[in-house]
Amino acid sequence: MDMESLMAQASELQSKVAAAQDKLAGMRVKGIATGGTCIIDMTGKYDIVSVTINPSMMDKGVSAIEEAVLAAMRDAKGKADKLIDDVMAEATAGMPLPN
Repeated sequence: MDMESLMAQASELQSKVAAAQDKLAGMRVKGIATGGTCIIDMTGKYDIVSVTINPSMMDKGVSAIEEAVLAAMRDAKGKADKLIDDVMAEATAGMPLPN
């Protein structure tokens, strides 16, 4: 493969990855703690948009609220990770990537 062709492929890949990142910024996932005690709305770039805590949690104490927020955060991150994998796989489909 000649250098010009390689540079063209690199440029195409860069454009596709940039477009995928823009797409991810506009996509949302919801992380939900058990029973919906806490819901975290996050973009596909891990930006937290909102946190909702069920008012019933207020009587359960700080540690229960912290656990619910942490559980929702982990759920949101896992969903965002999957979303990122899917979007990036779509963007780089057919492109030769180094191992």
